[in-house]
Amino acid sequence: MSTTITGHTKLTGLLGSPVAHSISPMMHNEAFNQLGLDYVYLCFDVGTDGLKTAVNGLKQIGIRGFNCTMPDKNLMCELADELSPAASMIGAVNTVVNENGRLIGHNTDGIGYMQAVRDAGHNIIGKTMTLLGAGGAATAISVQAALDGVANINIFSIRDQFFDRAQKTVDLINSNTNCHAALYDLADDSELRKSIAASDILTNGTSVGMAPNIDNCIITDKNIFHNNLIVSDVIYNPEETKLLSMAKASGCQVFNGLYMLLYQGAEAFKIWTGKDMPVDIIKEKYFKR
Repeated sequence: MSTTITGHTKLTGLLGSPVAHSISPMMHNEAFNQLGLDYVYLCFDVGTDGLKTAVNGLKQIGIRGFNCTMPDKNLMCELADELSPAASMIGAVNTVVNENGRLIGHNTDGIGYMQAVRDAGHNIIGKTMTLLGAGGAATAISVQAALDGVANINIFSIRDQFFDRAQKTVDLINSNTNCHAALYDLADDSELRKSIAASDILTNGTSVGMAPNIDNCIITDKNIFHNNLIVSDVIYNPEETKLLSMAKASGCQVFNGLYMLLYQGAEAFKIWTGKDMPVDIIKEKYFKR
């Protein structure tokens, strides 16, 4: 990959902390190069304390757009001039585009997940989902799934700081979409079993099972799975979590979060450039499994 910087090069990037590990610069700069676009993507290590100053500066210099990762996603909602419907419902922004000096906040995480579902060969529109977790990734998934037409979403969360926020998300989904959403305590084993039995897809939207804690699993009983169940995990390190391994052994079709990462980036790319990211090339170079 070679990127030539010119006097017309449009700046994009990633704000968050830490960001040095991110694959986004490789993915986006490769895509710019493949399409011959005069753009560049850089990483900026900025936490919440410096976010307002950084955003104002980037706006002043005419940045085309940027991504936000943790811990900046929620605060970016307050700093954007306008929010997409999904970002407003989710309460978090992961993609910003500068439209003539106005910063428009989007959330492409849920879009990335729904495309990953399709990429894995599944259609869950009009069907029932059991979603584990109520943090940022899970919230984005629930909102986008509802907007796209998933019929029922049962969210299971521990009673932590996210539980009340999750109830607000459920209320927004029920008020603004045709989806029926409900929130349950993850400790309610009876409701969890009932939900999974009636579901077409089970999604782990938590970090349980992520490296280095690969022996952890949010589901402890393999008998909870059924043959017609799709099981997905937002985690991609390891590529096969204990949850996916157990589900696969029970005859379920499974997929991880790697392509969610790819497709959320592809959607951001399109928002900034108006062009489709060459995802097949990016897959081959950076996401080959």
